[in-house]
Amino acid sequence: MTKVSYGALAIAAAVGLGAVVPAAADSIKIGVLGDQSNVAADAGGLGAILAAKMAAADFGGKAAGMPIEFVSADFLTKPDNAVQIAHRWYESEGVDAITDLPYSGAGLAVEAIAGADKKIVLIAGAATSDVTGKGCNLYETQWSDDTYSLASATGQAAVAAGGKTWFFLTADYALGDSIQRDATGVIDKAGGKVVGSVRHPLDTRDFSSFLLQAQGSGANVIGLASVGANTIAEVKQASEFGITQGGQKLAGFLIFITDINGMGLQAAQHLYNAEGFYWDQNDQARAFGKRFFAEIGRMPSKEQAATYASVLHYLKAVDAAKSKDGTVVSQKMREMPVDYFGRKGTIRADGRVLYDMTLYEVKSPAESKYPWDYYKLVRSIPADKAFRPLADGGCPLAAK
Repeated sequence: MTKVSYGALAIAAAVGLGAVVPAAADSIKIGVLGDQSNVAADAGGLGAILAAKMAAADFGGKAAGMPIEFVSADFLTKPDNAVQIAHRWYESEGVDAITDLPYSGAGLAVEAIAGADKKIVLIAGAATSDVTGKGCNLYETQWSDDTYSLASATGQAAVAAGGKTWFFLTADYALGDSIQRDATGVIDKAGGKVVGSVRHPLDTRDFSSFLLQAQGSGANVIGLASVGANTIAEVKQASEFGITQGGQKLAGFLIFITDINGMGLQAAQHLYNAEGFYWDQNDQARAFGKRFFAEIGRMPSKEQAATYASVLHYLKAVDAAKSKDGTVVSQKMREMPVDYFGRKGTIRADGRVLYDMTLYEVKSPAESKYPWDYYKLVRSIPADKAFRPLADGGCPLAAK
């Protein structure tokens, strides 16, 4: 049995996947609600559970004198399942906070439940910036890089690095449209120009005709307004067609280090990718990454890192407030500074966690010196330039 298997079994046994475990009246109970069996399992999954438990262990296993308990479940990528589990956890099983939550539909749905039940939700996976928009409430905080920040950071920094002309390959659904729209505004403002775009079906795996259009445009950068299997297929096929070898850059807007690992550096080299967390960004992130790797056999994704940071900050707030009351803790979370793996952060009124972001370029195989050595820094983007201004999101809390 491999190290990964031992790590996964240990997590499952310790957490009790999907089990009904009543919380003690004087304990803090945290639910990790994610994708443990589908396309987002590598980026979150059992690794998110591990990250949450690492945060609790690092805080000493107690907050405000109360022991910390965990429960987890796989919502099978279905928002309706996430809603049912969240209702049960908050209302019947004494769960005080829910974290992870990949997929925008699930994140938005559980955010609404948390607001109604006055319980905490720590969104570490869902990327939609709508979380901190009109549907925002006092009880949510968004720790994941969102669609606005990803488009903003990638667009600004790539233009500044010489990517003046762009062509978009856009997945034909709401997320793809949102990424292209937000990125186009940033590119125009930064002095670049979008010279063309093409939409592709979500279920396609043959991108040859779309990539040839992008190649023929002569654009400096090909923006990939997609996610998951679409993006991985686009990058691999662009390499096969010699597009990146010909000097054009690819820019991904929602990519995880686990995607890069799956593509391989030969295919992914020179890809632009913006992130708020990379395991090799500084000493603090490296220390976390190596401990995580020792347990599960791979480096943490930004979703798993966000889960760790969100749970740690939540526990700090509980301890400082001497209470686990959702209203009291949510206010305390916003008052306290955030330590985002050595980067200073803050939480705005709309629940958006702010931290500096970085545009990376994926290394070539020759440049990579050790396992998971995948990124080289292109440009840093300060938080006030990366994230949407508070007044522009439509959150009713912004005026308070």
